Amino acid sequence: MNLSCAGVVAALLLATMLRADAPLDVESRVNALVARMTLDEKIGQMSQSTGMRSPLAERLKQEIRAGRWGSFLNAGSPADRAEAQRIALHESRLGIPLLFGRDVIHGYKTVFPIPLGQAAAWDPELVEAAAREAAREAWAEGIRWTFAPMSDIARDPRWGRVAEGLGEDPYLAGKLVAAMVRGFQGESLEAQGSIAACAKHFAGYGAAEGGRDYNSAWIPEVLLREVYLPPFRAARDAGVASFMTAFNTLNGVPATSNRFLLRDILRGEWKYDGLVVSDYNAVMEMIAHGVARDGSDAAREAVNAGVDMEMVSTAYHDHLKALVASGAVPLAEIDEAVRDILRLKFRLGLFDQPVAAPREVEPGAQSLALAERAAAESAVLLKDDGVLPLADAVRTVAIIGPLADSPEDQMGTWAMDGQPQYVETPLAAFRKLLGSGRVLYARGLKNSRDTSHEGFAEAVEAARRADAALVFVGEERILSGEARSRAYLDLPGAQEALVDAIHATGKPMVVTILAGRPLTFHRVAAEAGAVLYCFHPGTMGGPAIAKLLLGREAPSGRLPITFPRTVGQVPIYYAHLNTGRPPLASELGIPAGNPVHPEGYTSKYIDVDFTPEYPFGFGLAYTKFDYSNLRLSAPVLEGGGRITVSAEIANRGSRAGTETVQLYIRDLVASVAQPVRKLRGFERVALKAGETRTVSFTLSAADLAFYDEHVRLVTQPGRFYVWIAPNAAEGVRGEFELR
Repeated sequence: MNLSCAGVVAALLLATMLRADAPLDVESRVNALVARMTLDEKIGQMSQSTGMRSPLAERLKQEIRAGRWGSFLNAGSPADRAEAQRIALHESRLGIPLLFGRDVIHGYKTVFPIPLGQAAAWDPELVEAAAREAAREAWAEGIRWTFAPMSDIARDPRWGRVAEGLGEDPYLAGKLVAAMVRGFQGESLEAQGSIAACAKHFAGYGAAEGGRDYNSAWIPEVLLREVYLPPFRAARDAGVASFMTAFNTLNGVPATSNRFLLRDILRGEWKYDGLVVSDYNAVMEMIAHGVARDGSDAAREAVNAGVDMEMVSTAYHDHLKALVASGAVPLAEIDEAVRDILRLKFRLGLFDQPVAAPREVEPGAQSLALAERAAAESAVLLKDDGVLPLADAVRTVAIIGPLADSPEDQMGTWAMDGQPQYVETPLAAFRKLLGSGRVLYARGLKNSRDTSHEGFAEAVEAARRADAALVFVGEERILSGEARSRAYLDLPGAQEALVDAIHATGKPMVVTILAGRPLTFHRVAAEAGAVLYCFHPGTMGGPAIAKLLLGREAPSGRLPITFPRTVGQVPIYYAHLNTGRPPLASELGIPAGNPVHPEGYTSKYIDVDFTPEYPFGFGLAYTKFDYSNLRLSAPVLEGGGRITVSAEIANRGSRAGTETVQLYIRDLVASVAQPVRKLRGFERVALKAGETRTVSFTLSAADLAFYDEHVRLVTQPGRFYVWIAPNAAEGVRGEFELR
């Protein structure tokens, strides 16, 4: 290419300004580059493609040289990504690097428990470590951007993507979202092993009507700010590099064109300067929502609302140039979007680092050990009639069920890069720990949806021959996750009948449920001597489960979401309002009164207990923890001060264990009705047999704040209950006053 002297000087000046050692900050480098870009190059940066295949097509290489794409999603092999990046850096006009994104949701090659499972550990340090390991593996293969953590609060287990979130509570989810962001991004985005995180889906996606994926969400602003936005704010405060808009409409306005969310809250109130990307094809889906006439209208709505990058669909590429020419989209909006994109690329060090040599990673000993720890901590013991841990007298075990030896299902949803050959199943783990001669195996059913009883006879025979039957049921991976909403929450297929058949043998029976959501299984739990619940536990779920059942590890998981008795109770969650006619405990049946004399007219069902099957925060151990002697440092909390709440937690059993101690509050009188409990703290406490420890929490007025009817964050004087508790339904209670 022939350049004039002025052009050569300008190019050299630009190269100097973009060098890492140039005496300019990131913002100056961004502005210098934007000033040199054509409108076509700017629109290219705002476009993300899934069109990279292996090997790289010549047409795609030419598009990269021309600056057609700023990012690729789920693109090619490590070698393909390295070559594409080399072309972008060294053969395009301005040398702007590509940003490679991938759904690294709960691990990369090493698969950790699904996020809902990680939440069951109530362990931010563990969540951070798992995200760090996932980032390290993904970074090594050229991935620099992940679309996690999913920060949506979900209170409807029919919604398949409940598996991908961190539970029903904004406080717990916020702590874990921040931990995941820190894990993915490390201390510096440009450091080796760090990748950009993405808080999704902004916002309200978890409130989809009917639990149907992509459905509408209607959320009053007070509820939005109290429940659905806090985890996103936690991500922002943790320095999350990007936000993703949601598929759904929020109060009738698609999140992808929602100026209230993107302009007023994210950019205005929260002063966020990171990248905002649409979800997959979400820009064009505004046409189906009925708020855009065509692709041009959709592009205008999205970019003017503040969506910097369009994922997969091409409305920006097809229409933005004409929209700028017509004045429908100000050029300043384009420039601001491009600044957000380039800012992230600079922060990631993509301009300054050499293209790494392509390589593929495999799970290592460190990552597998961490995965096993995560699987063990996330398992929740829901019932134990003394069957667990398995006694030494149990010499032979029957391993039964469709999920006892199913590597793919064990990894769960969104395990795109997980490799089944590295998965250790419960069957494999028991054979390794006990020896093959002590383990009998019968699948019973081909998969979790199988309705045939053909395999029952073999399973029953195995149970009869063994000292104990260990039954593994639940959901296959394809039954949870995106576009996997379920109208019923029962165990699918003939799994319940299989449990009935094993129960009929009279042998001690332990049921382990592997699933992507809360299920309803009342009869199964009644028949089982013990129930262990494992949200799809990942690569090392097998040894974690086996060691828990054998007593070589102790269960410590706690539920991050309420389990209903029946799907008819959904949505059900602990932080509900009391109503004007709260029900009495276990009040069932048709009320005795009538509208004239409304005796028994309370907020309940007449055909099932209104309470959950298992409450939020619930989980058993192989020991017994007692709570006593709750104390407050003062009876009154002054507005600018703090009070300390403490209680004694005692291990009354003969085995060591870890208890997750939880702090809840209730505002007894406020201008807006407040939930019966709100989580305001938690701590994992390891106690030896017989040990007692004082556990303390600190509360300030900020912990008691709420949004009033004018959507103002306020604190109001008054009385408060406070609990230190093992779950949201129990605990020792105190009382204090806020002045």
